[in-house]
Amino acid sequence: MAAPPRSGPFRWHVDIDRHLNPLLPASILPRLPAPIAHFLGYRSHPSRTGALGNIVVVFWAAIGVFSSLTIIGAVAQQIPSFAHHAVPTIVGSFGAAAVLDFYAIESPLAQPRNAIFGQLISAIIGVAICKLFALSPNFESVRWIGASLACAAATAVMGLTGTVHPPAGATALMAVLDDSVANLGWFLLAPVMLGCGLMLAMALLVNNIQRRFPYYWWSPEEMGTRWKKTTAKEEEKQKGTEGAASSEDTISVRGDRTSSGDVEEAPEPQPTVEFTDGDKLVVTKGHVQIPSSMYLTFEEKLVLETLSQRL
Repeated sequence: MAAPPRSGPFRWHVDIDRHLNPLLPASILPRLPAPIAHFLGYRSHPSRTGALGNIVVVFWAAIGVFSSLTIIGAVAQQIPSFAHHAVPTIVGSFGAAAVLDFYAIESPLAQPRNAIFGQLISAIIGVAICKLFALSPNFESVRWIGASLACAAATAVMGLTGTVHPPAGATALMAVLDDSVANLGWFLLAPVMLGCGLMLAMALLVNNIQRRFPYYWWSPEEMGTRWKKTTAKEEEKQKGTEGAASSEDTISVRGDRTSSGDVEEAPEPQPTVEFTDGDKLVVTKGHVQIPSSMYLTFEEKLVLETLSQRL
């Protein structure tokens, strides 16, 4: 039996992080004061308390879901423009989002990038398709097709942009099918973004008391590598032009900083992932080798990277 081809349409893969991550700045969390960085999800050392029991997890999840939805509803009722546009007290998809953000906090689908951009993308697509279908005189009879198309298109765009957030699919669906949401038009973006912001704020507070959230803000992979290379080249060039006296001064200043304790703690290095032509899946400390013929979802890849970090 012939081996499957190593290239072709079935092997096409879009990874925008491969192009964006080197351009985005590296995380500033290691430079922030420890208490602030803690509630933004940064940990300088792995937790030694071990996994929590499900009773504790359920307790904090219930607290987070209740408090976040209550705050979203309370704030929405105090905004005059929301009342003027008859905005629903709570957009229905936030119920599912709350479960992800407070219970399944380790899932890539619950991280801030997915939770915010997934909802934003889905709301935009849902409103756009609703307005497009509304041009038809038979809108009510074909409305359900528009809702299906909105959810499908939102899923496709989220998948290609690495922002998959399942509750956002409901946002796209409701933007076409639900009158109370569809009538908002582009104003739907306001309650959706407000709800995302309030829920994220509560998630940072509640989930970092005994757990950790988020595991990353944009991507689990290293960012800002292009800037680091540029900085390294500039430093090498500067060192080559400096005289011996200036070099000694620099060493002296660095020594003073070290003695005063003003040393920035480097962030935890992320494991490197390499696709090889072999047929073995190898996980070692700081490195993961995956056969190019093996397809892994983002979640499966993240599990391998986590195991590599724990070694």
